[in-house]
Amino acid sequence: MILLIRTDQPVAELTLYKNKEHIKTISWEAHRELAESLHTRINDLLVGQGVTYKDLKAIGVYQGPGSFTGLRIGVSVANALADSLQIPIASATGEQWLDTVVTSLAKEKLVKSVTPDYGAMPHITAQVK
Repeated sequence: MILLIRTDQPVAELTLYKNKEHIKTISWEAHRELAESLHTRINDLLVGQGVTYKDLKAIGVYQGPGSFTGLRIGVSVANALADSLQIPIASATGEQWLDTVVTSLAKEKLVKSVTPDYGAMPHITAQVK
């Protein structure tokens, strides 16, 4: 089982694949509640398909470009899951990111962690003194 995470837009998506076959995708309006809802939605997806975290063989994540905070949260969760479960992780960008990640994992082009690709410098408000 491969868990795929996309959090670059207000609507977040989680997808499960098994042997390059799409099993289930869920999406929800995450907006500013992404950090609060992502773990719950991952758990709901897995439980709903009769899958446990131990059944996951890899993690894939949309790398960007997109929302600074959304990408940061999604990539952080993906890296944490891959590291804690000791499973491979892969990332990709673009419209075909799902296929790219699934193919990359199948070919065992593996990395230890991934970084977001924001597509531009983040717009961070200067601290008021």
